Amino acid sequence: MAPRPGSLGHNGDAHPEADGGGSIRGGHAKWSLGVLNDKKAAEVPGSVLLLSSPTRQRPLGLHLQPARTSSSSLPSQPGPNSPEYSSSSNKKRTANGKIILDPQPDDSLNDPLNWPVLRRNTALFSLGWHCLVGGGMTPILAAGFKSVAKTYHVTVPQVALTTGLYMMGMGIGSVVTSPTAILYGKRPVYLVGTLVFLASSVWCSESPSYISLVIARIVMGLSVSPCESLPSATIAEIFFLHERAYRVGIYTLLLLGGKNLVPLVSAVIIQSLGWRWVFRVVAIILAFNFTLLFFFVPETFWDRTPRPKKILDRQMLSPLLVDESKHGVAPSGAASSSNNRDTLRSEKKQDDLAHVQWAERIEETLATGHGAHNQRDLEDPPTDGSHQEPKAMRKANMGDSEANVHRASNTNKDGNPISNKEQTIDHDAPDSPTPLSYLEPEKPQPFPSDTPGPDASVLSSYLYTETLKQQPPLKFGQTLKPWNGRLRKDNWFRVAIRPLILFAYPAVLWSALVYSLAVGWLIVLSETVASVYQHNPYNFTPLGTGLVYLSPFIGGILGTVVAGKVSDIVVRFMTKQNGGVYEPEFRLVMAFPVAVCTSLGLMGFGWSADVGDKWIVPTVFFGIISFGCSLGSTTAITFCVDSYRQYAGEALVTLNFSKNIFHGLVFSLFLNRWLDAQGSKRVFLALGGIQMACLAFTIPLYIFGKRARMWTVRMNFMERF
Repeated sequence: MAPRPGSLGHNGDAHPEADGGGSIRGGHAKWSLGVLNDKKAAEVPGSVLLLSSPTRQRPLGLHLQPARTSSSSLPSQPGPNSPEYSSSSNKKRTANGKIILDPQPDDSLNDPLNWPVLRRNTALFSLGWHCLVGGGMTPILAAGFKSVAKTYHVTVPQVALTTGLYMMGMGIGSVVTSPTAILYGKRPVYLVGTLVFLASSVWCSESPSYISLVIARIVMGLSVSPCESLPSATIAEIFFLHERAYRVGIYTLLLLGGKNLVPLVSAVIIQSLGWRWVFRVVAIILAFNFTLLFFFVPETFWDRTPRPKKILDRQMLSPLLVDESKHGVAPSGAASSSNNRDTLRSEKKQDDLAHVQWAERIEETLATGHGAHNQRDLEDPPTDGSHQEPKAMRKANMGDSEANVHRASNTNKDGNPISNKEQTIDHDAPDSPTPLSYLEPEKPQPFPSDTPGPDASVLSSYLYTETLKQQPPLKFGQTLKPWNGRLRKDNWFRVAIRPLILFAYPAVLWSALVYSLAVGWLIVLSETVASVYQHNPYNFTPLGTGLVYLSPFIGGILGTVVAGKVSDIVVRFMTKQNGGVYEPEFRLVMAFPVAVCTSLGLMGFGWSADVGDKWIVPTVFFGIISFGCSLGSTTAITFCVDSYRQYAGEALVTLNFSKNIFHGLVFSLFLNRWLDAQGSKRVFLALGGIQMACLAFTIPLYIFGKRARMWTVRMNFMERF
């Protein structure tokens, strides 16, 4: 008896009843462990079919998922189970041969993945140390609010507002620096950001007035934003998949550790030297950081977008094919398959010319507008019969001659295989049929001069990478170049606005809410810790107030470790119960401990501080809050990325923007005044209630989340823009 759709066979592999495109045929269950399935689509992008082990995966619904039409900060490459990776026999592996390298590195030593491990780790730790300093800038004055207020003759709530405005600067900065790094490279953004960071630190230390300090803190927020929005992409560009988890953990630990350790150090400086010396010390450290980044963090961009040679050749040759069509040589769908093969053999001569004249054809193609296909034409052509065919494919069907294009592209004019040295363009694509749209371009549609077409961006990044491939290994001095020109020619405003469009995606909206709360409560506490501990009954000194941050530091580390382990155990169990199909909504189960820990910590902190319990009681609750916030931030990020992997780069910007603007800035406008008016007990009981109410939206999202994902695929908001 054949197994049911989505069930596991005797060897652990899934045996879904699928049509030609991989879609499950027939009816499918209405529910999957409480998750409502889509009424029409059996496969939804975001769901993953786990095969014989968790490391073998087949993403579902890819034939329904729209292709990207804009650049991203994260490198684009095929997954290990995409068609490009269908055969592992000829793939590069680690030295012991046990792990297939993902992504597959190029043969060039200029490829960041081929850099020595020491060089890559040095770049990681240089960047991580800088992020530790940047991460601590939010609560850096937490122990010195009273001192700053006394200096400028303002109230403590006014000083707390500088923290909110600093976070506003970070939120705006993430929207500005992310597209800039995508188009011009991350190295100039890191270097310029560090210089502005240094200048703003000096500005803060010498500010003659409160208004001057406010403006300096906003500028500082803008300059620190690359520490949040870019390092994840840098790590993805210089480390293989099997190396990233450990390195991302190091970066996260340094970033979050800075938020808890820097206030402790600043408290010592405030008590001994005064609050202005905090920023002076930061400026000295930033001068050292700039030296590290300048010498040890080169440009890491490398174009890994999968581009089958047969598609690129047709794109480059589109002007030639148009010229041939005028002489009756262009392929015709009305001809027989044998005649088509003869026609393609004659066109093969043009393929040989393309290898020699490729650089010139780029300029010609962009100048004439020929070959201006949509970005999705650069992706692997869909093989599912249910997927809408391109216009040109509906005109004719090439039949067997389509496959002949790929075979011909790997042979010379004598019919012999081409050596690797002769192949100047990627040949790692599968032998899938080539839609006629790749061979018979439609009437060219020129792009406005100020808005380059998709091909302009693609060819710009491709040419940059190809140039480095052809060069010998760059010398150390050559890698110190601050700027390597414009790497992509996408529209800056288009790239900048895309993270904001993701607010229309329910999964991203929930993740932004939970992430904002998770990180935001720690910022709220940094703005109130001085009011709680430096007054009766505790009367702590600035140093004593800073030492309180040891509790959230320990809680944050425990939360980060537990979140990943427990979440993976729960997800594996639920996936097994669901016939081997993983749904991102399974991650939402972790929202229950997040709600309990965070709400309990907030309520306990405010209550114990209000009634005058011993100082250790609110301090322990501070650690519990940090533990719950770590669970929440990890859950929000993993759920968001798992739901929309193709938009992970934009989603991280969306989450940081929400955290900084909608929580950090908004709460700083009224929280301290609220605390003075009603006391910590009522305020933090209310905050705990807000946390519970917001997390209650997890229940409908768990039930309807899969349908919501499919709805966003059908609406296609991101690619409509």
